[in-house]
Amino acid sequence: MTSIEQLRTRLADVLPGVRRDLERLIRIESVSADPQRAGQLERSAQAVAELFTTEGFRSQILSVEGGAPAVVAHRQGPAGAPTVLLYAHHDVQPEGDHATWDSPPFEPTERAGRLYARGAADDKAGIAAHLAAVRILGDDLPVGLVIFSEGEEEIGSPSLSAFLHHHRDLLRADVMVIADSGNWDIGVPALTTSLRGLISVDVEVRTLTHAVHSGMWGGLAPDALMALVRLLASLHDDEGNVAVAGLYAGPAAAVDYPEERLRVESGAIEGLHWIGTGPVVERLWTKPAVSVTGLDAPRVAGASNTLIPSARAKVTLRIAPGDTTANAARCLIDHLEANAPWGAAVTCTLGDAGEPIAIDATGPAYDAAREAFREAWDGTAPIDMGVGGSIPFIAEFLDTFPDASVLVTGVEDPDTRAHGANEGLHLAEFERVCLAEALLLLKLAQNPRKVIRTGRNSDRVV
Repeated sequence: MTSIEQLRTRLADVLPGVRRDLERLIRIESVSADPQRAGQLERSAQAVAELFTTEGFRSQILSVEGGAPAVVAHRQGPAGAPTVLLYAHHDVQPEGDHATWDSPPFEPTERAGRLYARGAADDKAGIAAHLAAVRILGDDLPVGLVIFSEGEEEIGSPSLSAFLHHHRDLLRADVMVIADSGNWDIGVPALTTSLRGLISVDVEVRTLTHAVHSGMWGGLAPDALMALVRLLASLHDDEGNVAVAGLYAGPAAAVDYPEERLRVESGAIEGLHWIGTGPVVERLWTKPAVSVTGLDAPRVAGASNTLIPSARAKVTLRIAPGDTTANAARCLIDHLEANAPWGAAVTCTLGDAGEPIAIDATGPAYDAAREAFREAWDGTAPIDMGVGGSIPFIAEFLDTFPDASVLVTGVEDPDTRAHGANEGLHLAEFERVCLAEALLLLKLAQNPRKVIRTGRNSDRVV
């Protein structure tokens, strides 16, 4: 049996090459939201396919109509061994204003133990971690592997459902490792066992058929922006709890989230009070949250003395595990329509939607992951972590492959700043992630005929 000391030695040998390959991937501007960079997305898929082809995989670049290029690569395991799918995505978020970055966003730059660049963590480091595990195990790979690198996760995976349906047999596996989440803290690993879902609603409030003079009509006719503000204020009670009736809220794991860490990680200004009531992790993970993420209204600069006839806002609702997007959309739209002030006309248009996830993380596959994490983090036990954000595609995996055990993990940490300026990968944590994945593959192969309990509470023998 390969010892952890041998694995650490192999990790040290392969890590410089993995780092170089990660940096090459980062330099490809695979921004899926930018049609002008579609060629870069193709280059990125090709680069990922070539990396795994070099490691003995049969790699394909596939898509369905209207979808972005995805990489599916296979490598056969020993007879009777389970098959494991390793997921990560090769597309990245737009980089935003380059002036907000401390170094060029697509030029990987190391500072104080972190590698900074767009995609350095989310999620090209996930691809690199899979590559590292393959290289660590080399010819001793104990399981069959399927590599799945998606190319449109950052735009909501619009064609993923069709892709999974069309290529179901290519992607079928006993265990699926989704490397698109993170760990609890530097030095503390985690399995992500719940994620909130989301919906967005564009709400328009109209009070007038046309703009009128604020002096002539002010005090009698309500302007649309004032009405919209009152409507948005109705979404929370005085303590900041969501005031939309009919939404589900549940308990969260008993995890302490220190106040000092909350303030540092959130960027809260001095003296800011948190909203809502109840345990912090429930407010972040297992209760609904409403935010106003966009507003259409006249600019302050150049504004005239006019009552505006209509105003719009984008309202985003994070949905607690246990709820559904259908129920949440109905509850939110009913609330907005029922609370229109002064007879204003309210029009709601449903936008993005993604189901919440709760995974029953019990059974041999999850036990193997926890053991692997504990060993890779030098005895530190992993925690089961919720995530307040959403990864809607995980629901697609659970629905398409109900017999598979789905493990959600990743390379991020609380200071990764994914999607923002100065996104960074903590290099020491990345090493532990690579080691943990190699350990996990070994442990999954040790008892290939055990029953693996899945996130859907069904069992199968592999």
